[in-house]
Amino acid sequence: MSDEGISALDGEIRDLMRFAARGSMLPRFQNLAEGEIEMKGEDDPVTVVDREVESFLTEALNKLAPGVPVVGEEAAHADESVLEHLSQQCWIIDPLDGTANFAEGKEPFGIIIALADAGHAVAGWLYDPISNRLCHTRAGEGAFVNGIKIAAKTTGQKPPVAAISKLFLDENQIAEVDLKIAPHYTLTDIPRCAAEQYPRLALGENDVSSFERTLAWDHAAGVLWLNEAGGKAARLDGSAYRVDQHGMPGLLGASSPAIWDAYAKRLTV
Repeated sequence: MSDEGISALDGEIRDLMRFAARGSMLPRFQNLAEGEIEMKGEDDPVTVVDREVESFLTEALNKLAPGVPVVGEEAAHADESVLEHLSQQCWIIDPLDGTANFAEGKEPFGIIIALADAGHAVAGWLYDPISNRLCHTRAGEGAFVNGIKIAAKTTGQKPPVAAISKLFLDENQIAEVDLKIAPHYTLTDIPRCAAEQYPRLALGENDVSSFERTLAWDHAAGVLWLNEAGGKAARLDGSAYRVDQHGMPGLLGASSPAIWDAYAKRLTV
């Protein structure tokens, strides 16, 4: 991993993520004990690792930046008032992105941290513990993979590759995908892990991906990273993604603005 594009803060966050992964996450991968997985809702598992990593990162970030609140996925599930911090300067944590994969003993999974201010992400870190890959970004400074600045690239395939999940779509939305999208794209499934999906959109594996749920801990860092790489991530109407629009559905990411525009146009035909 190059230190060329790693600032002091990036190094601190990277080390925290590595420590959490090596201390809690990796030892329990494919080794969760009975009772270490619960269901928060339908198709929404939580494990002991989610809670351990969030607790550790929350405490560490409080020490790193005293007074800056932390919005963690599990804390927000327990107390929705935590979401009020999303409109101010705050840290946003997904302690185990891809929990469903992890609970099934499958990759990919990761850790996501974002720093936001006034409703917009200003920095983000997406960490893959298995490959030790760190994608990070700072607003206005570009996107990096393992310290090396990158530019988003398309797959180059015709038709373009669209990573689409129908998991959270209703019948009308599924019909719309089948009618307007499927004939014009090579469809592939999503990895069910935003820490993996956003890199796929910039590193030549996927061209476009749509998201129905747009929770801040899943998307704050990835949206900023993809945009800084020269791709495009925005609401379906073209407006910027805000972390404090927590319940608003619909988000589109693409490897280039042209591919984003073409996909969005098909949805309005």
